[in-house]
Amino acid sequence: MKKYKAVLFDFDYTLADSSKAVVECISYSLQKMGYPASTPESICRTIGLTLADAFRELTKDASVSNADIFRSYFKERADVVMTKNTRVFDTVGSVLDRLKKMGLKTGIVSTKFRYRIEDILKRDGLLHYFDIIIGGEDVSAHKPDPEGVIKALTELGIARDNVIFIGDSVVDARTAQNADVDFAAVLTGTTERDKFLEFDARAVLKDLSELPDFFESGFDCSRFCDMV
Repeated sequence: MKKYKAVLFDFDYTLADSSKAVVECISYSLQKMGYPASTPESICRTIGLTLADAFRELTKDASVSNADIFRSYFKERADVVMTKNTRVFDTVGSVLDRLKKMGLKTGIVSTKFRYRIEDILKRDGLLHYFDIIIGGEDVSAHKPDPEGVIKALTELGIARDNVIFIGDSVVDARTAQNADVDFAAVLTGTTERDKFLEFDARAVLKDLSELPDFFESGFDCSRFCDMV
């Protein structure tokens, strides 16, 4: 049985739903720049991408300078609405409590700014559960580049063989692959189950509530790896 010592999580759509705030911030930014409005569904599909990649995906504009302007408008609005309009999933507190009782270290690796994540977790009384948080301001290359995961492992003193990364998107799966760490998917984002078929996921979970049971089952894939 594989022995994990740490669990690293993505944030958006894995631990929390910030879609309402993201839709508002992106819509605000596009309007300020004179671009046509995007549908909420289109915007939500960009959650997990860097802001520059989200801008390119929504506008088909490859201009670096325009992406920088987009980021500045997004931050301007996010400073007002992001924390209050982000909802941490109801199961997160109980899941983290069970994982910590198993002796596991826990961390977050996200493209979202660390200070925003910390503000949200402080609000909900969950910050103390995390041993490390790597946010967008802490790396020079964002997911699917493995820099954030590797930095977290280095600071935790955990080997790659002893960590599993939990995420909701193909970007997260590729990040784990690039970092050479195990991956488990949750289906609480916009990515459908079959999109994870090309990745060697240890489990595909309907949501985080199944994660402690996956650990306690001895990583029984017969219960948690049905990807058909």
